[in-house]
Amino acid sequence: MKKAILLSCLMATYSIALFAQKERPPNIIFIYADDMGVGEIGVYGQQKIKTPHLDRLAREGIRFTNFYTSTPVCAPARCMLLTGRHGGHSYIRGNYELGGFPDSLEGGQMPLPEGTLTVGKMLQQAGYRTAAIGKWGLGMHYSTGNPQLQGFDYFYGYLDQKQAHNFYPSHLWENGRWDSLNNPPMNVHRRLEPATAKEEDFAYFKGREYAIDAMTGKALRFMQQQGNQPFFLYLPYTIPHVSLQAPDAAVQQYIGQFDEKPYYGQQGYAAAKHPLSTYAAMITYLDAQVGIIMEQVKKMGLDKHTVIMFSSDNGATFNGGVDARFFNSVSGLRGLKMDLYEGGIREPFIARWPGAIPAGRSSALLSVQYDMMATFAAIAGIPAPANDGISLLPEMTGNKQQQAHRPYIYFEYPEKGGQVAIRMGPWKGIKTGLKANRQSPWQLYNLEQDPAEEKDLAAQHPQLLREFDAIVKKEHRPAHIKEWEFLDPKLSVANKQ
Repeated sequence: MKKAILLSCLMATYSIALFAQKERPPNIIFIYADDMGVGEIGVYGQQKIKTPHLDRLAREGIRFTNFYTSTPVCAPARCMLLTGRHGGHSYIRGNYELGGFPDSLEGGQMPLPEGTLTVGKMLQQAGYRTAAIGKWGLGMHYSTGNPQLQGFDYFYGYLDQKQAHNFYPSHLWENGRWDSLNNPPMNVHRRLEPATAKEEDFAYFKGREYAIDAMTGKALRFMQQQGNQPFFLYLPYTIPHVSLQAPDAAVQQYIGQFDEKPYYGQQGYAAAKHPLSTYAAMITYLDAQVGIIMEQVKKMGLDKHTVIMFSSDNGATFNGGVDARFFNSVSGLRGLKMDLYEGGIREPFIARWPGAIPAGRSSALLSVQYDMMATFAAIAGIPAPANDGISLLPEMTGNKQQQAHRPYIYFEYPEKGGQVAIRMGPWKGIKTGLKANRQSPWQLYNLEQDPAEEKDLAAQHPQLLREFDAIVKKEHRPAHIKEWEFLDPKLSVANKQ
């Protein structure tokens, strides 16, 4: 305990000293992709998709290679990112859907409860203007999950994740008000008949106003309006989550490069005549938005006063016409979205801050998205509230001797049969199928020797498995709805506070 208190004091002193000479705390921009695999950026090994701006972001900053999302699906990953809590403590642990797909049934997901302390509220209290622009997924505007009740002065984008399946929606939301877009009504889950599908049938899934362009426009406006006040801009873009939809000019850049066949919607989401080209184009389009944001920061003279970070909510998807194997989207790792295997949770993380973060570095520090609350607090030069993470700022800025290290990362995910996982040094323990069998055994992998999780070593390390059992008992806190409570009830006894 004394060591922890001493480390906390050192961290606070470090943060204060780092920013004492600045006129104001730095701006923070966090760009969040949707269903992007760890291998879909050039600097992480991608060979077929062009990402020049993200590659530049990494060249001018730091790239993390042992970085994880908090959980492998949309809404809970966002909740854990914003609240600094892991899957055993988070209020939202799965995609709890409300309403339906049509505009008339828009109902969003389970809302954040009243009184939630988010990174937005934390930074508001530190004098930041805050904005969330993109996909929210944590409650509609009429609920306690309203972004403006959860720490954001400004919101623009999709409140409901289901609406975000369409990149040409009828509307987005701006501070609780419907903002109409010039797009026709569209059912993006309408399947086409392969034998009879014509050009005009694929054209049905094209609109006039691309939601991504609207989001970036609002982001630029927000940045321009802040003057000398520090700002936090959370940009959870919806790319490359399906549906496969992108402007024709963007898709055209890739047509002819791949041997591809039309996708007719047989695995859900919009049909696409050129699915591989469209997927690649979507990622390159996201990359272009990163470039636009970087250029705006430069034009405003804020390069040395702005931290830009990039990550994704979970691994690449398995449906909607996406071919993760073709693009090597998860760098040969096992699993995809909804899996606690590495392919579902290992993510890119890039941070750039000229003058503070040395350029061209990579880090193998064991780190996770619920570290962002502590990291943002350190960047702002304020104490972090109670959370499950550690600040990554010392590692980012090259002060390794002051970087805190964790003994493990804990994952708990109630969907796809119920899963838990623990990353401890080179070791990765995972249990699957816990809803069907609460005594499901541990699988154990040495990720340094076996990054693809192919050789189960559980039988050779019984003591390590006992340590993992103790960690689950320590970290699991009972969920507030029965759908998310899938572990042995005895595990809940010791951790009710």
